[in-house]
Amino acid sequence: MVSREGADMSTYVMADIHGDYDSYIRMLELIRFSDSDELIIDGDVIDRGDGGIRILQHMMMQPNIFPIIGNHEYIAMRVMRFLMTEITEQTVEAIRGTLGEDVICELMEWQNIGGQSTIDEFHKLDRDRQEDIIEYLGEFVPYMEVRVGDNDFVIVHAGLNNFAPGATFSPDRPLDDYSLEELTFKVPDYEMVYFPDKYLVTGHLPTLAIEGARAGCIYKYNRHIAIDCGVGYGGRLGAIRLEDFEEFYV
Repeated sequence: MVSREGADMSTYVMADIHGDYDSYIRMLELIRFSDSDELIIDGDVIDRGDGGIRILQHMMMQPNIFPIIGNHEYIAMRVMRFLMTEITEQTVEAIRGTLGEDVICELMEWQNIGGQSTIDEFHKLDRDRQEDIIEYLGEFVPYMEVRVGDNDFVIVHAGLNNFAPGATFSPDRPLDDYSLEELTFKVPDYEMVYFPDKYLVTGHLPTLAIEGARAGCIYKYNRHIAIDCGVGYGGRLGAIRLEDFEEFYV
């Protein structure tokens, strides 16, 4: 659990930027993000928009920006190394095998969820910068626990529900026990209070798709804070300051 205290520091969370570089930069300007602040980016930096790689390159230069992996980064990491592969007789044979078929399926899945824009950006980089991107994505963490003032927050891209049929959530289950698939793909149940003494902060599902939420606005209910405001679907980019729950929109 990371603890944040101090009159001159602020802790912000945003999620699901989806390649909208201009909105990302405007948000940093709006919140007046400084060296004394911290920003947690809760997954899905890339895809759909054409600036995901530029956002990653900016993020990796900021020691006070902390990334959490989303489902789009999860898929990208499984495919990017393949995109760097030199085409030879040996690699063609590998592609024809089971491993190659798996990668091709993941590449198609990535393209189906908006990955082509990121693929195009990635291909324009030289090999060293491609390696930098892959290495940086490997630094994304599956979740964060943060204490700000008197409040505790669990920040995860998607949800904490179990994939197994009939399985139910338990607040006693250690977060380390969850698989990346659970943390990055599984939508939470907003009618359920997961932690009576903590806030669960998530992205992944645009608030326009949450019953009872206002489209394009951060949704707070049942100790949930849902912050994907739909910029990847023509909506807004949202951010929240954890010290006072103030909301910011671009």
